[in-house]
Order: sequence, then structure tokens, then C-alpha cells
Amino acid sequence: PFTKKVLFLNDGEVAILSKDKVEIFDLEGNRVKRDPVIITWDLASAEKGGFPHFLLKEIYEQPEAIKHTLLGRVDLDKRDIDFSKEGLEKEFLEDVEKIFIVACGTSYHAGLVAKYLIENNLKIPVEVDLASEFRYRSPLINSKTLFIAVSQSGETADTLAGLRLAKKMGAKILSICNVLGSTIARESEVVLYTQAGPEISVASTKAFVTQVLIFILFTLYLKKLFYKENEKREKLEALIKLPSVLEKFTKEVHSEVKKIAKKWYNVGNCLYLGRNILYPIALEGALKLKEISYIHAEGYAAGEMKHGPIALIEEDFPTVILAAKETGIIYEKTLSNAEEVKSRRGPIIAFVSENSEEFKKLSDDFVGI
Repeated sequence: PFTKKVLFLNDGEVAILSKDKVEIFDLEGNRVKRDPVIITWDLASAEKGGFPHFLLKEIYEQPEAIKHTLLGRVDLDKRDIDFSKEGLEKEFLEDVEKIFIVACGTSYHAGLVAKYLIENNLKIPVEVDLASEFRYRSPLINSKTLFIAVSQSGETADTLAGLRLAKKMGAKILSICNVLGSTIARESEVVLYTQAGPEISVASTKAFVTQVLIFILFTLYLKKLFYKENEKREKLEALIKLPSVLEKFTKEVHSEVKKIAKKWYNVGNCLYLGRNILYPIALEGALKLKEISYIHAEGYAAGEMKHGPIALIEEDFPTVILAAKETGIIYEKTLSNAEEVKSRRGPIIAFVSENSEEFKKLSDDFVGI
């Protein structure tokens, strides 16, 4: 590239370029002074790098993206998580009584994960809205509302419109973005960058993972600020180890998942089921199958399967089930849903804790996690 320095124009601004300089003016002719933003991504980030397509490359880039998201925010020696350098101070958050998370597509699913995290740990009510719906309704927002806009590009039109509506109503504005200097980032009081690097593929991968990670860190940070609870060293160690664990796991399951895909690629429909925090992951999985394979897929809360979807289950209608044995009663309930699928001769593809003998016996295909 010829430069790594970028000047962003706001609405109603004009730039005059000459061979010596760039001048920015508003529409009234007043000169606007603005410092350039340094873009850290290099040209190699926007190339396939030996992979057959960008999607696969970006799946394999997830461990590195996670490292960048953690960098400068997690201090293992001090058992500390810190966002204060990014402007996320106690004063900004201390009178917050409600949180709105507004996003589209994959970012919306990351917001749903955050609802479980924040409400379980901080006891603050969280409402998650699709931006295309939020912008056309009358949300109950005031100065004690924290509005969180989530967007990989930082340019999602509906999310930006929602942000502007919330700002007019007096909400505190925080955004989670990937692209430096994007419109949503510039119009926010505080912005937390995911640092995932450029995402070329239409189907989001590393952006989703890093958005969820930001929400995990955000929750733990607020817990520290308001409950004076520093996380146990083991939890922070688990976050630090996540890139190496994910890198190893991705390599191990790649060929296994490829075999499963070859077995089922001709089906016309697929159902994804999960409970609790795995419900949004089921929604995201169904979205990915639609985007990438053009196969009709639906994500459902597993407990809702009996209210409609169960009527569709048959021998050539696979159900992808997500479950974690550590979740106790939630795992047991999900297992019960799997048995209902099996009783109707529906094939099961399970992504479940590797020590789950019950799902190993029940599933047609099993990927241990």
C-alpha cells in the first residue's frame, strides 16, 4: 500500500487534496483539524495465503485474532482485566440500570451470548435487539441506559441508525467494532476494538469469536469494578491458553468435520438445537449453513423443538445438537431432546463434551469438544 495513514471524513465535510497537503472543511467553510489514524493491517492480511478460500483462512486465523483481542487487556500476574486505557471507566458505568445490545446477523448472536454472561454475573437486565427492528420502535431508554452497538465493519446502516436513536434519547454509547475509525466507532463515547484483522469472507468467523471474547472480558471487568472481585488465576489462564487450545482443536477436527460434511451435503434442511448460552451458538451455526451451503437451516432453543419443529423430523433431516456436560440439568434436558429426535428416526450430529458417552451412543456423527 502507498500509505498506512488515513483521515476519515464525517458527514457534511469536504476534503481538498493537493500534491502537498489535505485540507478538510465543513459545509460552512470552517477548517477542520484532524489527526490521521494509523492502519495496522498489512497487505498479506487481505490475501488467501495458500488457503483455497478466505473462509478457511479466517477459521485458521481465529487463534491469532484471540491473542490480539487479549493483548494489553489481561494481566495474568496481577490477575487483572483492564479496559481503562480505552476509556471504559467506573464513572461511565456506575449508574447503569439497563443494557441494550443492538446488532445484525452474527453480531446479534454474539449479543445474545452476552445477555447470558452479563445477567448471570452482574444481575443487570439486558435486552438484545435486531437493529433493523430496534430503529423503528420506541425503546424505553434514558440516561441510565448503556447502549452497546456491535458491528464488525462499524458501518452497518441499521446498527448506526439505532445508535443515533439511543444517543438522542440520552443513553451512554459503547460500541464493539473491528474496523478502526469506522462511523459507529467515531460516534461512540467508548469503543472496544476486537482487533481481529480484516475479514474478507462474507461468513463471519473470527469476528464472532472475538466479539464474544470482548463480552467475556467486559463482564469480568465490570465484576471487578463493582463487586471488587478479581477473577481466579485459573480462569484468566484459561483465556490466555485459548489460542493454543483452539489452534490444536481446529487442526484435529478439520478432517473429521470434512467427512461429516461429505455425508450430509445433499440434504435440503437442517435443524440446530442448543440451550442456554449454546442457544445463540445454534442460531449462529444455522446462519453459517445457510450462508455457505445454501441449505435451509433453522436454529432453535432445544426446549422449543416440541412446539413445531419436531413435526419435520425424518430420516433425511439431520439435527445438529450442541451440549456441554458441565451444565448439569441443561445437559440432561438437551439429551432428552436428542432422544426425541432419535425416536422419530432423525439423524443426529452432536458437538458435545468429549466425555459424553450418552451422546456418543445416540449420535450418527459425534465431535467431542
